[in-house]
Amino acid sequence: MTQDDNSGVQPPEEPKKPGSMRFQDANTQPRQPSVAEQRARKQAIADQERERQAAVAAREAADAKAATKRKILIGSGVTVGLVGLVATFYTIAKPAEVTASCVSSDGVIQDDRYCDESYATSHGGHYSGGFWFIPIPGGGGYTQYRYNYGGSGNIGQHVSGGSYTAPSGNTNVSTKSGTSVQRGGFGISGKSGSSFGGTGKSGGS
Repeated sequence: MTQDDNSGVQPPEEPKKPGSMRFQDANTQPRQPSVAEQRARKQAIADQERERQAAVAAREAADAKAATKRKILIGSGVTVGLVGLVATFYTIAKPAEVTASCVSSDGVIQDDRYCDESYATSHGGHYSGGFWFIPIPGGGGYTQYRYNYGGSGNIGQHVSGGSYTAPSGNTNVSTKSGTSVQRGGFGISGKSGSSFGGTGKSGGS
């Protein structure tokens, strides 16, 4: 008996073929951007250019400000340094002023002439080791005289304060009567016919 082909049994379906993508043909002309797209693109380019120019201007301004600040700092440093140098120079160059008083061995202030070599030698005395030796009238021996530097008091009074050590070379020393004892200048003693720190000779009157 022959089997009927129309028995109602359906043959299996054939598997579906996977889908495929269509690629644009090289000959296909691209779509022209719309007016709105063109305007947006131009606006974006213009915005980028403005931002770039603003960044460049900001950088140049910052560089200029930094350069100006450096110049000010350098100028200030030079000015301060120059002022300090000038002040130091004048401090060193300008001599100090000290008054010297002629005193006897007991510390009593005497007339300036007793600390003068000319007066001492004319009265039989002499100068040695920072002292003037003048003979005592009517008796034997000598009276010693020397300078006190920076002390105070009047003739006949005991000197108050001061020192018997001569000041540094950068000091002008003179007596109350105006006789120059030491001429200062740049730390070097200068001779002016006067004693030098109690160790030289006096030429005052």
